Amino acid sequence: MAPKWRDLADRFAEQIKSGQLPPGAQLPQIRELVEAGEGSKETVHKAYKALEAEGLVTSTRGHGTVVRPRTALKRLGIARYDKAKWRDGDEVAFIADRVASGRAYKRNEQTQTVSRIEADNLVAEGLGVPVGSEVYARARLVKEGVQPTHTLTSYYRPEHVEGTRIVDPTPGPAGRGGGYRVLYDAGYEIDHMREALFARVPTTDEVQLLQLPAGEPVVELHRTTYTADGTVVEFAVGVHAASRFAWEYDFKVPDSAQDTKGQE
Repeated sequence: MAPKWRDLADRFAEQIKSGQLPPGAQLPQIRELVEAGEGSKETVHKAYKALEAEGLVTSTRGHGTVVRPRTALKRLGIARYDKAKWRDGDEVAFIADRVASGRAYKRNEQTQTVSRIEADNLVAEGLGVPVGSEVYARARLVKEGVQPTHTLTSYYRPEHVEGTRIVDPTPGPAGRGGGYRVLYDAGYEIDHMREALFARVPTTDEVQLLQLPAGEPVVELHRTTYTADGTVVEFAVGVHAASRFAWEYDFKVPDSAQDTKGQE
């Protein structure tokens, strides 16, 4: 016979999977279930922790225990950087993901702090500057409503961004078109970029900042952005809650052999 906490967790799990408890629905307070005879405080707490470990709910201080969204945001790989979005329009990268996912957004769901720091080994290598060089760090926290989705910190050489909107800490993108439009207007048009992704266990601070459920990994992104002549104009590090994104790439398949034939 299953313990009482397991039976309670299974009943809630069935209601979540059947749609009786939809995404965003709040589960009863532990006190309410205890008073309703569902078990002791410890029993209900164990049931909720099991649901959280199974990725069905998330529990945060101030918001209680709520059913997690089942549909992850599309995190576009290439199309999110289409110049038509930011150069000719105002669809910056995080907004492009929301549009592609059919999800609502507000520009102030991105907040940031801007500081001038000394480049550590990772940042120095990414920007191609000596370790200890002064660089700008533009650290963003992006939310969907009240739920954090990811952090992204972009690093820049001061000579590329000094006096521009990129170093303005006002919430939301750096004006119309965001940071890439600022670089474009300053004469640094982005041409190509390299992204590297890897999953890892989050730090304690990341668990708290991203409101991660127990056991959820994060996906770390390293992005290096270049102009046509190979100048690095941005190096960025992002930390994404793994279950909140579905990464999507659509690209032309290279044919190096064909390219070589064309040069003969």
